[in-house]
Amino acid sequence: MSAATVAKMQEVREISRVERIGAHSHIRGLGLDDSREPRKVSQGLVGQLKARKAMGVVLDMIKEEKIAGRAVLLAGQPGTGKTAIAMALAQSLGSDTPFTSMSGSEVYSLEMSKTEVLNQAIRKSIGVRIKEESEIIEGEVMEFQIERPVTGTGSKVGKLTMRTTDMETVYDLGNKMIEALLKEKVLAGDVITIDVASGKVNKIGRSFTRSRDYDASGPQTRFVQCPEGELQKRKEVVHTVTLHEIDVINSRTHGFLALFSGDTGEIKSEVRDQINCKVSEWREEGKAELLAGVLFIDEVHMLDIECFSFLNRALENEIAPIVITATNRGVTTIRGTNYKSPHGVPLDLLDRMVIIMTQPYTEAELEQILKIRAEEEDCEISNDAMVILAKISKSTSLRYGIQLITTANLVCRKRKATEVSVDDVKKVYRLFLDEERSTQLMKEYQKEYMFDHYAIEDASKKEQKDLDPESMELSASST
Repeated sequence: MSAATVAKMQEVREISRVERIGAHSHIRGLGLDDSREPRKVSQGLVGQLKARKAMGVVLDMIKEEKIAGRAVLLAGQPGTGKTAIAMALAQSLGSDTPFTSMSGSEVYSLEMSKTEVLNQAIRKSIGVRIKEESEIIEGEVMEFQIERPVTGTGSKVGKLTMRTTDMETVYDLGNKMIEALLKEKVLAGDVITIDVASGKVNKIGRSFTRSRDYDASGPQTRFVQCPEGELQKRKEVVHTVTLHEIDVINSRTHGFLALFSGDTGEIKSEVRDQINCKVSEWREEGKAELLAGVLFIDEVHMLDIECFSFLNRALENEIAPIVITATNRGVTTIRGTNYKSPHGVPLDLLDRMVIIMTQPYTEAELEQILKIRAEEEDCEISNDAMVILAKISKSTSLRYGIQLITTANLVCRKRKATEVSVDDVKKVYRLFLDEERSTQLMKEYQKEYMFDHYAIEDASKKEQKDLDPESMELSASST
């Protein structure tokens, strides 16, 4: 094998391994057992047993569709896993249930009003399961022949022989059907379905009768039984779309293309009202059913009083998702007012919410989280270095500790080692400051910076002291 071929194979292997490692890419689910009790370490989550158990109850209610139009607030200190628990809920729900994630600051757009952004997010979180019957041809391919013109120009014609356990039929094929079958690489022995209306071909697998053939077949080859009954049959097909997708398609001439471009703009309320009426008709006829999804709003304290009022009204609507919010604020000012409230959320909305609190992690839990993150980033760390990282995370923050994993790994690779040592962690700890050390450094060298906040504070305090009547009396008596 030539050197060029080896290099090409290596390049293909490396490209296939390229993947995005995000802040919560290690999370696979809520980590609950069959009795909905949380395990200490499971599916990427560590600790927060009470919060995870509470979210497990919410998960059951979502699956049973008994909690539509309700709100949940995840409250806790920064770095206690609020967003992680919400992402774990999304993983546990699966792809069938709509899950929309947004930040509180996303509503402040120049192109759309705040209420329109929230309205679109709410309708993205509501699915419509549409049922329809379609006519299909399902069977095992016995023979697939193509006749091409001798001149090389003109349309191709062909014959397709298909069978079930009860019957066998030969179909004449046109150019379009031949192209569709060639695209799916259909061969004799494959079990396929053909949609009569659209001509779409779907390969289900390979027939068990061909399992002993000498054709080359990889481990990914799926063997299925030959279908029974008639070749042509009616089958119920279920499509799941969101209300927002239906809104976009019906609001513009080229609405379907707007779904891909993202340029949806503001959608008129008349369009939404008509769609709601149509969906209600489908529900009455049994053609469709609504699927209440989840809308997750992170940093909910960033919303203002207008957004909170809109959410209050939206939760009372008949078509409403489950709204899960998260915040790390204590008693703070409600944006857009001068009033203070717990978590920066108005009391009337807080009254509608069930609140789940998250607790700070222990040092042992921090060490376990750092081990999971190191494994996710393909980073080998020695036990001593891991203990040091856990202590640093406890004294500073978990996010700072996680960031040191990547930087320490780069320093380790620079010296051509395979395992991150204590010296690597110490080196990156000296190079990259945490919040507390950065603030201390700023205070030491505050006079060297422009617009010195501390100097202005000291000057204002001195000025107030000079103007204080008691101090003026004391200075007068001393003179």
